[in-house]
Amino acid sequence: MSKETIKIPDVGSDQVEVIEICVAVGDEVAAEDSLVVLESDKASMEVPSPKAGKVLAILVSNGQSVGKDDDLIELELSGDEEAEASNDAKEGEDEPADDGADTKRTEAEAAPAADEPAEKADSGAKSQSETVSVPDIGTEEAVDVIEVCVSAGDEVAEGDSLVVLESDKASMEIPAPFAGKVESVSLKVGDSAKQGDPMLVMLVQAEAEAEKKPASESKSKGDSDSERTSEDKSSGAKDAQPSEAASEKESPAREPQSAPAKVSATPGSEVYAGPAVRKLAREFSIELGAVAGSGPKGRILKEDLQGYVKNLVENKSARSAGGSGIPAVPEVDYSAFGEVEKEALTKLNKLTAANMHRSWLNVPHVTQFDDADITELEVFRKGLKAEAEKRGVKMTPLPFLLKACAAALRANPKFNAALADNGESIVYKKYVHIGIAVDTPAGLVVPVVRDVDKKSLWELAAETAELAGKAKDRKLKPQEMQGGCFTISSLGGIGGQGFTPIVNTPELAILGVSKLTTKPVWDGSQFVPREMLPLSLSYDHRAINGADAGRFFTFLAEALSDIRRLLL
Repeated sequence: MSKETIKIPDVGSDQVEVIEICVAVGDEVAAEDSLVVLESDKASMEVPSPKAGKVLAILVSNGQSVGKDDDLIELELSGDEEAEASNDAKEGEDEPADDGADTKRTEAEAAPAADEPAEKADSGAKSQSETVSVPDIGTEEAVDVIEVCVSAGDEVAEGDSLVVLESDKASMEIPAPFAGKVESVSLKVGDSAKQGDPMLVMLVQAEAEAEKKPASESKSKGDSDSERTSEDKSSGAKDAQPSEAASEKESPAREPQSAPAKVSATPGSEVYAGPAVRKLAREFSIELGAVAGSGPKGRILKEDLQGYVKNLVENKSARSAGGSGIPAVPEVDYSAFGEVEKEALTKLNKLTAANMHRSWLNVPHVTQFDDADITELEVFRKGLKAEAEKRGVKMTPLPFLLKACAAALRANPKFNAALADNGESIVYKKYVHIGIAVDTPAGLVVPVVRDVDKKSLWELAAETAELAGKAKDRKLKPQEMQGGCFTISSLGGIGGQGFTPIVNTPELAILGVSKLTTKPVWDGSQFVPREMLPLSLSYDHRAINGADAGRFFTFLAEALSDIRRLLL
């Protein structure tokens, strides 16, 4: 196996910066695989491997400035490449040089090009319209227009960016060849263009014409210049044309500071960032002016964009606290008023806060209140205490609430439904799964009891106790907290006379249960003590109206006051 040092090819600029290294020592690369990404002031480009082989050493580093023929990598050639290189060397020895023919063709092609601008310069007009076409972009294939930097009526200086083109290997900004005013733009974002296609029409000022005239005259000085050009080309026929193209591309960049500062037609065009970074910013819909650059001279790198997006995602919950255009709550330094202790929220607390906030912003809430007389239910429940002990369960009011709510959901299908994502339809559910909010040391969780309408009170008592235990031990599985149709949030064991629970979207309603109290109730002739259970029903007003909620509450209160109705 033979070794070969791969060098930086002619990239049309004296010095460019290495912004990305695409390979590592030990990698096997094929011909045309990308080795590094280079970036100049006007374009970024990938440098492909001219041969296949194994990377032995990388001779450049990120941020390094390099130029033509600088060492890039050391490559151990594969067997096929080594044999091909040997054959090429033999053929090169047998082939005679044909510099004379190349020189004649080059002179013949160069002659009309030199005369053309001279005719324009001699026109004597104070200003005239000039069509600016796509220059030599290093490929004959059409490339995509990914950004148009100017619009009709804009004044541009020589070197200002006009459009940004992108091929499979690089994106490049096309500078204005002269100063003037844009009359019309022929390209738009998404178009394809190739060398020679018109980009725009510019009204060239007299000053620009005066500058162009000496340049055109110098290009057609006569036989002496042609002879010198012929001599230069005969010594390096293949490199002559790219060198001239490179010098033309570099000419605007020799007046730094001025060109980029005047291009402000697109967001972020005044910041220091390469075409590849600008493209990535467009894909993320990021305003480059909001991103801090960490590269040399404040240049924005891809890592800066990635860090910016990561920061947005991580702080999404905090930023959304002022959602829907509501001004954010200002930060307060509480330590200025006394001693404080700061404790980080648990992941569960953060998720609960985000979910509740999303539901509150997206669902138009209405809450209705009522009291259910559960005097007879309590007498029956307490009478089951002995049997409950034998079964090893505790009969609380919750199983009764679950059975009554399941019956109410069956009787009022609007509550056992969900709005489709597009808001154009409503999905009615044929199953009855009810979530129960459980307070745990880590935060609030809502396990779901499935098929409530098909289970007995004993089954529900055992299952709710098991789910509550799992919740407190943080052993609930994700599937045990999914698929709910309705939620019950009970504060009965804690206290309170009523509250407004937040709908657990995409569900349409939630029942809040407060502390059971004994109240005097008029029976028609006198006040009698009754066990009254305060209930709060919050619902999504997009799908449920007040009359629907009234019917639901009436059915639920009747079922709880006389549990025999659950048998009907």
